[in-house]
Amino acid sequence: MSTLLPISIDDFRDHARRRVPRLFFDYCDGGAGTESALRGNVERFGAIKMMPRGPRNIAHRSSRVSLFGRDYAMPLGIAPIGLANLFWPGTDIAFAKAARKADIPHVLSTAASTMIEDVAPVVGDNGWYQLYTSKDDAVTEDLLSRAEKAGYHVLVVTVDVALPGKRRRDLRNGFRLPMPMGPKFALQLARCPAWSFASLGKPIPRIVNLERYAPASSAQSLAAFMAAQISPMVDLDQISRIRERWKGPLVVKGILGPADAAALAERGVDGVIVSNHGGRQLDSAPATIDALPAVVAAAGERMAVMVDGGVRTGEDVAKALALGARFVFAGRPFLYGMAATGSGDPAVEVLKDEFDRVLGHLGCPNVADLDASFIWRDDKGHRERQTA
Repeated sequence: MSTLLPISIDDFRDHARRRVPRLFFDYCDGGAGTESALRGNVERFGAIKMMPRGPRNIAHRSSRVSLFGRDYAMPLGIAPIGLANLFWPGTDIAFAKAARKADIPHVLSTAASTMIEDVAPVVGDNGWYQLYTSKDDAVTEDLLSRAEKAGYHVLVVTVDVALPGKRRRDLRNGFRLPMPMGPKFALQLARCPAWSFASLGKPIPRIVNLERYAPASSAQSLAAFMAAQISPMVDLDQISRIRERWKGPLVVKGILGPADAAALAERGVDGVIVSNHGGRQLDSAPATIDALPAVVAAAGERMAVMVDGGVRTGEDVAKALALGARFVFAGRPFLYGMAATGSGDPAVEVLKDEFDRVLGHLGCPNVADLDASFIWRDDKGHRERQTA
């Protein structure tokens, strides 16, 4: 096994794969179906080439951006991740600390394995909250009230999980919660002593924020309860009701179509995240970076368009911004960094360094000036993007 320190997100992933039990690594690393959407997110970012500009004075570079009335150190945030503590113990709190230290947003998932109220004081003003709407309006209202009382700045409503994706890795591995504790899982733990040691004395990860709503006598796991509770009836009218209820910035996550973005803008939504749920839902969904430009055009100046899915380098962040995104989110890169190092900071630092370098290489010292003129368009590439 290599003893070299990881210097990229791909390095972090290689280290994480060796340190995390396969059952949990595949749960976080995998996608739906044949994983075409998962691969496409990454591959389509890699297909985009950028055009350096020069000569330019790049001695002083700024990656600071403003979004929803707040400044951030760079246009990159930590996406919501359910049951992140499965991948490495203490991940939710570590990410909250890393986000606050780096001055970037951290979006806490409804399916987090740490309480809303426990993460809030750690993340401070860098906290956003992601909501899965419930079939029970009282549950949705209570989650909103808890997030509001805890001081979360932005609400992110995810709308692409009405049905769970068919994730073949999880089915083949027999992934379920509560965790299976048979010989096969015990062997995985034996092969991952660092994960096992880090887990000593830690609570078994659960979807703790839903525990108070689950029937005490129910034999269901909390994961099954959550799957049964997520509403399949989220439509524009419900978004309008949430818009009226939530007084802060409202973002809708899971948008790929320009018409959907335009309709949400009409309902007063402040932003959308172009997302295919990291390739974990519809296997034939387009890559998010390919869907981004049309959504940006449809939204115009009415709301902020953001994107996630497939980000693995600082150059990917720059590509998304050049194609019109106001902000970029990532999940797996931070998970890989956490498992590889036991901290939320290193992956943030790698992406921050890469992003600063690409600004210099492009001859674009101010992130606000990144636009389509920095995208390389030869004849063939231009035709491909026009028909994408």
